[in-house]
Amino acid sequence: MTDDTATDPPAAAPSPDAPREAGAPKREASRWRALLPDLAPWRTSADYRRMWLAGLVTSFGSFLTLVALPVQLKELTGSAAAVGAIGAVELVPMLVCGLYGGALADALDKRRLILGTEAGLGLLSAVLLVNALLPEPLVWPLYVVAALSSALAAVQRPALDAILPRVVAHEHLTAAVALNSLRWTVGGVAAPAVAGLVVAYAGLGWAYTADVLTFAASVALGWGLAAAPAAREAARPSLRAIAEGARYAWSRKELLGTYAVDLAAMFLAMPLAVLPFLADELDAPWSLGLLYASMPAGSLLVSLTSGWTSRVHRHGRMVVLSAAGWGLAVAAAGASREVWLVLLCLTVAGACDMISGIFRGALWNQTIPDALRGRLAGIELLSYSAGPQLGQVRAGGTAALLGVRTAVWSGGLACVAAVGALALCLPGLLRYDARTNEHALRRREDG
Repeated sequence: MTDDTATDPPAAAPSPDAPREAGAPKREASRWRALLPDLAPWRTSADYRRMWLAGLVTSFGSFLTLVALPVQLKELTGSAAAVGAIGAVELVPMLVCGLYGGALADALDKRRLILGTEAGLGLLSAVLLVNALLPEPLVWPLYVVAALSSALAAVQRPALDAILPRVVAHEHLTAAVALNSLRWTVGGVAAPAVAGLVVAYAGLGWAYTADVLTFAASVALGWGLAAAPAAREAARPSLRAIAEGARYAWSRKELLGTYAVDLAAMFLAMPLAVLPFLADELDAPWSLGLLYASMPAGSLLVSLTSGWTSRVHRHGRMVVLSAAGWGLAVAAAGASREVWLVLLCLTVAGACDMISGIFRGALWNQTIPDALRGRLAGIELLSYSAGPQLGQVRAGGTAALLGVRTAVWSGGLACVAAVGALALCLPGLLRYDARTNEHALRRREDG
């Protein structure tokens, strides 16, 4: 019997490039996967999954009411001033109740506070539904519900922020903030479009009904959350407790820097109020919807590619750089004369704003003691809500005095200058490193 193998040609030696060529697609795929959102909080925490889904459901319902309420006011009064007054009745309760809500979040079980306020918000939506079904709907309940909803949301927000480090491991907090941002941006882009269709084609009653149902679903999801009682050393809710939180924030210059940078960026460079006038100056009225959507689109892009954020440790530096990038992008939008370039700049601005938000949230969650998280979240709510509101006033006033373009580009440059000055005055913000910061290390040891 012949040995066939003896006549076979010798096997070719493997090419030295073969392993590299075979591994290259894997490495390339790995790089792309590294950009995707880090799902570790979702995989490891059932409570986080419940909170994330409840927030997504509620955001769609809330946008239904956000669209339906001004539409109903317009139909009932025909007055732009009456519609604009909604913002005024919402602002004061938000500012007052945000601070007290932070003290409540530290002193009470956060789970009960979240469920109670969520149920209250659902009941207020039911009031809007009953009013809409009346033969002649009344105007005053719309303002009362708007004010009370703003107050309850302000009480709830610090508890939602403070409970996050209870349900997510310390090393996954940056990823959790990024996933929360993804939920917010998806809701911010898709929900208004859905809300507009429901209001236009189904009517106000169906919009309010859907909102009530989303709150019911959110409460059902939140019911399974584990208890989150107050820390042993938590203070009772009082003005003294609120002042204690403010003193702590003042003592932590890196924390103070995050609040100050965000407030400066929003106050000096928020362009939303003048976008309708900017569209006219660009001779492109058709672009107004795109102008409004461009910043949320930039935020969504960052959220969808946020995997890299978990590997960054210099959170303060990223807050400063992204806030400066926001200002530069807004300035470029004000100086540009082509619609597509303005849209691109505003998209970049939205991306920078989201990056800043992710790293601000990571710094807060990884360093603030459990007993103070609610009160510090209340202070953060002030900077988060007051900055854009005041920025709208600044933009509109500057546009009336100096012109629309000047209002936009000058605000952007002023933002860059203010952020640079704050970084110089508060060097602890730039030095912050999650791997070495004493407060971050202490929270990591606490679990």
